[in-house]
Amino acid sequence: MSTGWGPPDTTPTSLMLLRHGQTPLSLERRFAGRGDIPLTDEGHQQAAAAARRLASWDVDAVVSSPLRRCRDTAAYAAELLGLPVEVEERFVETDFGDWEAMTFSEAREYDPEGVDHWISDPWTGPPAGESFAEVADRVGEAREALLREYRGRTVLVVTHVTPIKVLVQQAMLAPLSALYRMYLDTACLNEVDYYADGPAVVRSLNDTAHLERGVATQV
Repeated sequence: MSTGWGPPDTTPTSLMLLRHGQTPLSLERRFAGRGDIPLTDEGHQQAAAAARRLASWDVDAVVSSPLRRCRDTAAYAAELLGLPVEVEERFVETDFGDWEAMTFSEAREYDPEGVDHWISDPWTGPPAGESFAEVADRVGEAREALLREYRGRTVLVVTHVTPIKVLVQQAMLAPLSALYRMYLDTACLNEVDYYADGPAVVRSLNDTAHLERGVATQV
């Protein structure tokens, strides 16, 4: 992470982190990793609501995970902002491997020892999947690339629950285990400011003010 080796800087680079809208798997609280699932009708409504809120903001770029649920969410905001959607492969969701599309209970029944290790050790991934530590490495690389390219500007990043948690965790200099202590709704907004000569600052977390009560759902 940038730690202050640049010249004095009072204008941060702001990353607006938008989680994609509701999907069939988030509605049923199932592991949704690399499967390219669509938004539900409610998910499209959530994406449109987030876009309307963002339309008056001074956003300079829209960056999305390559997966459909994020690209479709990003498209609503990009249209109102008059910007193209740039795809960043490193903002893709965790690969949940053999647990893809399972509920937590189903995964525990299928692989009880593996689940126990996974929930206590961010360096352990699901079978044929990816650990949170591996996600953190690639998400950190993607963040640094954005900070170099868009210094002093605002970027909307439309991604998934794990990459957003990682960005918040890294900004707060928290341990990786902090990922287990965060809750993010679908279509929530989160904001992190990065100063070239100072620390990152988390300005908001799990902001769903643009959504109607009761429509936001967790993975």
